[in-house]
Amino acid sequence: MDNFLTSIYRWYTLNKRDLPWRKNKDPYKIWLSEIILQQTRVEQGKNYFLRFIETFPTVTDLANAEEDKVLKLWQGLGYYSRARNLHASAKIIASKYNGTFPNDYKNILALKGVGPYTAAAIASIAFNFPYPAIDGNIYRVLSRYYGINTPIDSSKGKKEFQELAEELINEHDPGMHNQALMEFGALQCVPKSPECEKCPLVDACFAYKNGLISQLPVKEKKTRQRLRYFYYYLYDMGDSILMHKRSENDIWKNLYQPPLLETQNALTDTELLHYNLPVNTSQVNIKYISKQKKHILSHQVIYAKMIYLEVSPNFNIPSHLIRVNKKDISKFAVSRLVEQFLHEAGLGL
Repeated sequence: MDNFLTSIYRWYTLNKRDLPWRKNKDPYKIWLSEIILQQTRVEQGKNYFLRFIETFPTVTDLANAEEDKVLKLWQGLGYYSRARNLHASAKIIASKYNGTFPNDYKNILALKGVGPYTAAAIASIAFNFPYPAIDGNIYRVLSRYYGINTPIDSSKGKKEFQELAEELINEHDPGMHNQALMEFGALQCVPKSPECEKCPLVDACFAYKNGLISQLPVKEKKTRQRLRYFYYYLYDMGDSILMHKRSENDIWKNLYQPPLLETQNALTDTELLHYNLPVNTSQVNIKYISKQKKHILSHQVIYAKMIYLEVSPNFNIPSHLIRVNKKDISKFAVSRLVEQFLHEAGLGL
């Protein structure tokens, strides 16, 4: 066990990346980085982190921001519930803790959108509390090195890995310990085709010695993906378009989009032209129907098209829609899928 940790700590000292949230132990910055990186590559996440810190230097600045501004800054990262939870938790910290980040594990864990891993990462890195942070990288390193084939997404597996991680935790510097293991998994013990010959653990690694690198770690559950069919109607009114703010508890909540028709099955272009349009007007010119886009989310696959309509600027606009000047479109937070459609329509964001 000591050799395992000694080798990883030495590797980390030589190979750790120079990342902006590692400059100090500011819990706000550590929290922000962990939320951004939950579903994001570090290189992409770094740019978002820097923009957030520049726009919202403190947690109170974030708490006082309009949600639309937070979502716009988050645009392109996906999983927008993370941004909404981040904003909600910032308000809690501002009101309940007077803008000072809570400094114990239980109160950190109680923040909206913060799970055991994120709470452990913040508690250990910012406050030096000995809580092991177990993310996908650490599951992979421990599973391969120790030869653990218990599924990491099972109750038994989570308990087994938690107990091992608690045994391993360095109580003198738990923040460095957690970051070293995570970094080792992110850069050295990668999911596919790791360079095992260059690994400092190669001589003692169970998976390498037994030819099980590609089989470990084990997952028992396979996510079923839901198919959805989206048809966006872009109403061009000359200097403006019509937009709708999603409010239901679904993907992309509180983001903006052109009026949407969702169907259970795919529609042909002919069917789309004869479908009841979301906005009733006799002054409609159908300019074009886009090619279908396939947009993959973690549990969903969306097949989408956009119908480009030119309309008279003087018809009555339904109350659930808003008229947006084309010059102001960039101020509205939209999904990546809608962004692509708007860009193709010549409405760059």
